[in-house]
Amino acid sequence: MGVFLNELFIGLSLASILLMVALGLAIIYGSMGVINLAHGQFVMLGAYGAWLLQDALGLSLLLAIPIVFLAVGLIGIVIERAVVHRLYHRPLDTILATWGIGIVIEQVVRLLLSSDARYVARPGFLDSGFDLAGAYIASYRLFVVVFALGMFAATWYVMFRTEFGMRLRAMVQNVEISRCYGISARRIYALTFAYGAGLAGIAGALVSPLVSVTPTMGNSFVVDAFLVVIVGGVGSLLGAGTSALMLGEATAWLSFLFNETTGRILILLAVVVFIRFRPEGMFPAKVRG
Repeated sequence: MGVFLNELFIGLSLASILLMVALGLAIIYGSMGVINLAHGQFVMLGAYGAWLLQDALGLSLLLAIPIVFLAVGLIGIVIERAVVHRLYHRPLDTILATWGIGIVIEQVVRLLLSSDARYVARPGFLDSGFDLAGAYIASYRLFVVVFALGMFAATWYVMFRTEFGMRLRAMVQNVEISRCYGISARRIYALTFAYGAGLAGIAGALVSPLVSVTPTMGNSFVVDAFLVVIVGGVGSLLGAGTSALMLGEATAWLSFLFNETTGRILILLAVVVFIRFRPEGMFPAKVRG
């Protein structure tokens, strides 16, 4: 029983990290048609932001999170205005452009801060754990799970209960008619890209106590996040949440039964087979033609 609960919790923890990284990616791709390969670098910037605020100013990770969200969101706006807005609904072009942007961001961080691994301390009151029916529950990982659920709920509220979300969904349905009603595509898209980048920054800050902070740390996260978006269905928040839970639990259990490498190979094979029979994902967003 203890082993079962332990692996279940590890899977839930992995799923929450996947969900945090994938949320911003799903929003940007689903609403703007931008395949953002620089998303992993936004995660990395969030982790470095948490480290800088903790190392230079002595800020707790919890206090650093809102600052990281605003800072990475601002960087997202600059990139969107400088490059991305010229490539809306041209997915293949966005792949090349954002891939190049990601390389530039990575090299700038390497030049300014070196490639040395950095470490972020978790809050003291989350530095322990407790037993639950024989399973060890780490307090920080439990905090990450709860925070990810909170981020998911907040994003759902923004998308479906605010005027901004209503305007964004209107633009997804029909850009030209939305413009006729006075909705500024430029403003909505810029804010959407910034929000997605900010979510990636928060994800980076939250995972920074669990991994080494390096300029290349975002690359692995972006691959897994794309798997979540593809399996869940482009632009679907429900799909992102469901697929993150499925892939997180599958990763935990397959790594436990075999090893991490074999587990990842089996998951990739399963995703390929799934896409073969359901290319639109589990919960495809309905868009009027």
